[in-house]
Amino acid sequence: MITLRRAVERRHDLRRRQEVWLTFDAVDRSTPHQGGFEPLEVLNEERFPPAAGVPRHFLHDAEIVTYVREGELAYETSTSGPVVIRAGEFSRVTAGRGLHVAERNPSRVDWAHVYQIWVRPSATGLEPSAEKRRFSAAQRRGAPCLVASPDGRDGSLRIHQDALIYSALLDPGQHVVHELAAGRRAWLHVVKGEVVLGQELLLRGDGAGITGERAASFTARAASELLLLDLGADEASPPARG
Repeated sequence: MITLRRAVERRHDLRRRQEVWLTFDAVDRSTPHQGGFEPLEVLNEERFPPAAGVPRHFLHDAEIVTYVREGELAYETSTSGPVVIRAGEFSRVTAGRGLHVAERNPSRVDWAHVYQIWVRPSATGLEPSAEKRRFSAAQRRGAPCLVASPDGRDGSLRIHQDALIYSALLDPGQHVVHELAAGRRAWLHVVKGEVVLGQELLLRGDGAGITGERAASFTARAASELLLLDLGADEASPPARG
């Protein structure tokens, strides 16, 4: 079964410090998957103007994967000094038992284009930690590249949940069949381009939940960039709170 979440259905939040499109909206749960997709709680597209940012705020019990598509994003936590994530880099922050985080665009000229994925951790009160990795365009071109996993396999970021996060850059006509083990489901998000999933055409900003299928099978109809999450049974902990 495929459940669509069109780009126009995302909540668009225009703030002074950033512009955000929320795939899931915890406030409005009137439509399927508004509050998330099992352990996947947040998938936001964000744009930071030059020198803008989010002031220091408190997080706990969340696995946060950040992808900087364009520009740079600097963040600082209560357990680490400043870290700059540059275009093409992914970071993971485990909020665990709690930490303060501040984010900003360090450039005074360029905008930053960022994606944030929050996954509910498999246990509460984890030790806060962070890491980042670069995954080149060559690594991500032509097939899904694993950027986060529960065991850090193949040089991926390590997240504390049974979830696999992939990034892919596809040329027109390229077809992907990502097999799903029994009981697993997937979420596909189109960062750029056009993708055919089953009988559905997904455009930039569209997302789709895939349940009860043996594979996530899709074809790029144009040069496309995708995020794909392969999710196991939710090892539940209380929902993350910012």
